[in-house]
Amino acid sequence: MDTGFGLRDINSPYSRLSPFFIHFNGVQFDKKYTAVDQIEKLGFSARDVRHIVLTHLDFDHAGGLEDFPEATVHVMQTEMETAQDRRGFIARRRYRPEQWDEVKHWKYYSAGGEPWFGFEAVRNLDGLPPEILLIPLVGHTRGHAGIAIDTPEGWLLHAGDAYFYRHEMDSAKKSCTPGLRAYQWMMEVDRQARLLNQDRLRALPCDRNKDVRLFCSHDAIEFKAFADQSSVQNEKVHQ
Repeated sequence: MDTGFGLRDINSPYSRLSPFFIHFNGVQFDKKYTAVDQIEKLGFSARDVRHIVLTHLDFDHAGGLEDFPEATVHVMQTEMETAQDRRGFIARRRYRPEQWDEVKHWKYYSAGGEPWFGFEAVRNLDGLPPEILLIPLVGHTRGHAGIAIDTPEGWLLHAGDAYFYRHEMDSAKKSCTPGLRAYQWMMEVDRQARLLNQDRLRALPCDRNKDVRLFCSHDAIEFKAFADQSSVQNEKVHQ
């Protein structure tokens, strides 16, 4: 999935990233948070990673792509076209070609195909098992997508930046912190589409027949809950 910041971002942030976002977001660069460092701590090497499926190409999601030279990167065609175009103040700063201009293997996809719980879905990603799908979730960017994985416990949907805060998915009383709400407004390219997709995502866990678990890119508490749950399940498997 998304790679976050990469080693080159950590070592030379101002040559790779927009100073505007470095300071606006108060980015703290630390190697231990990079995808490649975490992969190596699991006993693998960067060259063991053969596929990366991206939600989108924002600077805080695609920075580590070049840390995995053997990987094929899967992304929506519209997202790459928009990232290369880079029109406007935000677009020039959110998309940083320096982060991915050395990637050798790309696979691009268009929306359409057999639906997934009412969403369009991209199935049969090249070289990947059929249990992994791209789910277009336009709004944050023009080519933004979620990543759905069919697991033994049901569907898991990485919603990327379709929402930023776990309580935005509360069906009874949705809420978002003022800072995250403002940031989403600043970064959105299509508010109507973004809010519509949030409504559709909010409805997924409410339907018991769908058995879909959601998580987003930027809610640390939500991520920890999933990580803790995964650790418990792994312990049961090995008992």
